[in-house]
Order: sequence, then structure tokens, then C-alpha cells
Amino acid sequence: MKIIVKTSRLIISKATLKDAPFFLEIMNSPNWIKYIGDRNVKTVKEAETYLEKGIIKSYHERGYGFYKVALKSNPSATIGICGLIKREELEIPDLGFAMLPLYEGIGYGYESSVSVLEEAKKKFGITKVGAITLQSNLNSIKLLEKLGFSFEKRIKLFDDDQELLFFVKELL
Repeated sequence: MKIIVKTSRLIISKATLKDAPFFLEIMNSPNWIKYIGDRNVKTVKEAETYLEKGIIKSYHERGYGFYKVALKSNPSATIGICGLIKREELEIPDLGFAMLPLYEGIGYGYESSVSVLEEAKKKFGITKVGAITLQSNLNSIKLLEKLGFSFEKRIKLFDDDQELLFFVKELL
């Protein structure tokens, strides 16, 4: 396990192909489907492909990506993801996070995001980060505001024509 950072309650580490069953689970959880969207990942093999072509590829190309989040008290159980993605459609990397339903609303998204943002600045020299969310995702909006992000504009990034809120934070 390639640990990126430890917090008071969490271990944040790089994902590997062995994490495919977890990614299958989280990507099919109700809030992922509702707020992030159905990525059509319905088997462990499809989750492996998703990891290879997205998250693991990002580690190789950029040095960062989405990381898995586990509890220090039970490091073998992954509870969520948090990290940065650099989309071609955006000029700056954006922060993303998701927790399994059992672990939502307990502060793990905030705790992991703070650490990921610190690493982004310290390790990768990133000075500005974005974040996108649906207007209906009030919990994510609250979390982004708590993290110090400011609403900048409404954007349409994807083919689904869905309007997203775009937030920005300077990493000082």
C-alpha cells in the first residue's frame, strides 16, 4: 500500500487493481449514481479497466489522482475516495470525494480533502484547485465552502448537457 498521507483518523493511499471490488461498490452506491453519475461499471473487471484507464493512468502521467480513504482503526477497509483529477476541459485540477453511505456525514470528506489539498500544494506545487458539483448536491456544496472554495460560475462540461457549479480555491 503506497500511503500518501495519514490524518488523525484516516489513511489515504494510492489505489491499485486489487481495489476494483471497492470501486465497483462505491461507483454503484446511491449518492454516486445520483450526484456523480452512472459510469456503467457493473463488474469487477470493468472496475479494473476504470482504474487502469483513469486513476492509475493519472498517477503515472501527473503524479496524483484519486486516492482511497481507509480508517486508521481498520486499514483494510476502504471507506471512500478523495483526490485530484486534471480534466482536459478545465484549466486547473479539481478536487473530488465520495464516501460509502455508512461513512457519509462524519467529517471524513473534510478530513481527507484538507490533507489532499495540502499534498497538492506541498508535493505538486499546485496553487489553484477547482471543484464541480450539481446544484442539488447540497452536502458537497457545504463541504466545498467549509474547505474555503468559492463559487465561480455555472458550467457544462460533459455531453449530458447537465449544468454544474464550478468552485475555486487558491492554495496559499
